[in-house]
Amino acid sequence: MPMTITEKILAAHAGRDSVRPGQTVWCDVDVLMTHDVCGPGSIGVFREQFGADARVWDPTCVVIVPDHYIFTAEPRAHRNVEILRDFVREQGIEHYYDPDFITAGCEGIPPAYEDPAATSYRGVCHVALPQNGHTRPGELLLGTDSHTCTHGAFGAFATGIGNTEAGFVLGAGKLWLRVPPSMRFTFNGAMPDYLMAKDLILHVIGEIGVDGATYAAMEFDGEAIRSLDMDERCTICNMAIEAGGKNGIIAADETTLAYVRDRAADDAPEPVVYESDADAEYAATYTLDAGALAPTVARPHSPGNRATAGELSDVRIDRAYIGSCTGGKTADFAAAARVLAGREVAVETFIVPATTEVDADLDRVQVDGQSLRAIFAAAGCTIGPASCAACLGGPADTFGRANEPLTVVSTTNRNFPGRMGHKEAQIYLASPLTAAASAVAGRITDPRDSLTR
Repeated sequence: MPMTITEKILAAHAGRDSVRPGQTVWCDVDVLMTHDVCGPGSIGVFREQFGADARVWDPTCVVIVPDHYIFTAEPRAHRNVEILRDFVREQGIEHYYDPDFITAGCEGIPPAYEDPAATSYRGVCHVALPQNGHTRPGELLLGTDSHTCTHGAFGAFATGIGNTEAGFVLGAGKLWLRVPPSMRFTFNGAMPDYLMAKDLILHVIGEIGVDGATYAAMEFDGEAIRSLDMDERCTICNMAIEAGGKNGIIAADETTLAYVRDRAADDAPEPVVYESDADAEYAATYTLDAGALAPTVARPHSPGNRATAGELSDVRIDRAYIGSCTGGKTADFAAAARVLAGREVAVETFIVPATTEVDADLDRVQVDGQSLRAIFAAAGCTIGPASCAACLGGPADTFGRANEPLTVVSTTNRNFPGRMGHKEAQIYLASPLTAAASAVAGRITDPRDSLTR
């Protein structure tokens, strides 16, 4: 029976020869991820359902990453991390990336952050997991965060679940999953140098709406997709949830395998690679020409409120924010540096690396003979510590949080009211190229105006 990638992965993890959309199957889980927001609740469900002395199904398959509320004086956020630490010690969880340097306040960079080697902290879960070898083709990865769909960029089935489900997975290592129908989005042609993955996914969401892929697997392919590095592929799958998708997925290829092998443990088995059958059935198919697309922006207050950057040139901004699991990866900062090199920003501009590895890349990666960090500093940007920071708003002292109704161009994934702080803030979602060009101009700007110089 012909199947899509998503169907093949679910069938394999359910021990079946085949599955069809709409079926509910009992699946083995390879990796469960949780963080400081949902981890304590998931642990509470686990204890309630399995008993106070219960053990997790496999302490090597649980990854815990405090990342959302790290640089804050908020005692309740600190308590969440303490609960995680206690659970990790009790259960012998192997993969726990501890923010030893939780401090009072986040206006300045905590001293301990200057030496990432002194802590096991890694940064935002959705970037830290693949960087640390936890995201592999053919596997089933669940996480207590809606943007867990990011990891489908590696040819895995990855989706977000709630605390109740996660508590059950902690004890059983299994979960009932309904097989989603698949939708295919093919991007033909080469990627223009003024477009990024963020433009592609914002275009798709604008095309089908924020509910256009409700509980569907969004499968992306085509020449333009295959030309993207793993950072960019993660951006596309990360935002599948913004169209209502159950998961986003891209077939693994040599680009994927090279990344995974480079970060795999010495004794790691060879990844299992699935591809959709040529005659697999899709609920819908879309074919797009990457070269025909323009830099795209999502206006307030929805990722589906699409416009081109050129159409919004009269929108003046107060702030630019380049960061998050969507827009705070190395490729994102390299793109922004192409615009910012030799220029100065006209508005307050925050640079927030997603992980400590990305932070180190600010010094390792160069554009026009300068490090990314040097370019951003010379341009007048403020560089923050690796974390989720203002993407989710968070406590009042969160780095970069909008505490007044500013107009912001941001590389994050959501622009709902209050998402980055003030409920009346006007948040425009854009690619790092567009965000950087807008920061220089002080208004939303098509990056083609900055790249042709």
